[in-house]
Amino acid sequence: MRGTVMLIDDEAMVRQSTEQWLKIAGFEVVSFEQPDAALNALDEQFPGIIVTDVKMPVMDGLELMAQAQARIPELPVILITGHGDVDMAIRAMRDGAYDFIEKPFVPERLVETIHRACEKRRLTLENQQLQQHLCSQTGLDARLIGISPAIQRLKQELLKCAELDTNVIIYGETGTGKELVAQCLHEFSARADKHFVPLNCGAIPEALIESELFGHEAGAFTSADKKRVGKFEYANGGTLFLDEIEIMPLNLQIKLLRALQEGVIERLGSNQPISVDLRVVAAAKTDLRTDENFRQDLFYRLNVTQLLIPPLRERTEDVPLLFEHYAGQAVAQHQRELRPLTGQDIQNLEQYHWPGNVRELKNIAIRYALDGTLSVADILFPQAPVLACEDTESSLSLAAQVANFECKVIGDALKRHNGNVKAVLDELDLPRRTLNQKMAKYGLNRADYL
Repeated sequence: MRGTVMLIDDEAMVRQSTEQWLKIAGFEVVSFEQPDAALNALDEQFPGIIVTDVKMPVMDGLELMAQAQARIPELPVILITGHGDVDMAIRAMRDGAYDFIEKPFVPERLVETIHRACEKRRLTLENQQLQQHLCSQTGLDARLIGISPAIQRLKQELLKCAELDTNVIIYGETGTGKELVAQCLHEFSARADKHFVPLNCGAIPEALIESELFGHEAGAFTSADKKRVGKFEYANGGTLFLDEIEIMPLNLQIKLLRALQEGVIERLGSNQPISVDLRVVAAAKTDLRTDENFRQDLFYRLNVTQLLIPPLRERTEDVPLLFEHYAGQAVAQHQRELRPLTGQDIQNLEQYHWPGNVRELKNIAIRYALDGTLSVADILFPQAPVLACEDTESSLSLAAQVANFECKVIGDALKRHNGNVKAVLDELDLPRRTLNQKMAKYGLNRADYL
């Protein structure tokens, strides 16, 4: 089924013929002659939309819409009338009507409008379910947010690893949340009451990283004016997280291997061995097995267990959920109200490629939450002034001229086909997701071409 439609019309012949047409078009239809009967059948879990005549004897369509939307906010209502005028249409749209269609209408246009309204309703319900899901999460589900099969597998593997208390390598692209996964490994292990100590191997100068790991005695080198405990010693009993371990210098890899094999370290400037008992969780963006600059004996020492974090583009069903989570955190911190995501917002979020993964999503969610003037599309697909659909090409860069040309081609196609997206997809030979992204990027609204 393409969606559920509640149809209200006091004229039996019109109601029956419309119901029959919509069923042929693939919609589930429940029809009523009286508006009050329709309202009595309406509850908050109603999954569909309302299509109603405006001129009815007991209660008109505008009043029906007002009462229905009072019960279910954001419920799409399509008004149909043979007595419509411009003022009524304006008032209806201002009061919350999804669309306004005059009789006699073209059946195909009604079907297309209902399909879009049903899609909006589906996305609204999905958004509500995501918010309810966020509020109900505890334990690991509250830390690693997601409902996709990929993230569910990761949670199961993580809990098994946490119990084993072995060294682990976490693989994942930039921004996927490798440190968060490492923290969860620590928090759900027997070492949770000890320190979790993170160290980014790529963020520390090569001359200082050995001191960071193993510590030093006073006078060990020029700027060592006092004794310092290293990360290994501080993590004793707990978990040491080595991020971007593939960048670790080769000479230090040898010392790290010795510390892992013997469970003993020495501070720089000291000959006194210090026993340590800790779990090492390493993270890398590339396969250490095939990395020529990474010692294979160290790899095998670390590679007792592996965890692979899927990129965000492979679990798009988690994107709205994560977005709501981070936006909610931002508004709570700054004492703002959270704007609910629209159906179009959710669609844009699911269609975006997310090259920066969860880190990028978090930043965009915070910006959306704190700037009430921006939509999701404004942030994901920012428009520079030169990207407007203009004929003037002088002094523009090649990229800007290509963007102008692309915008004009899509706009002209929409105009030729009166906003029929299917026809535009066929003419331009584009996937639907690509067309949606480009229309959002260039500010092309299908409704402007109907």
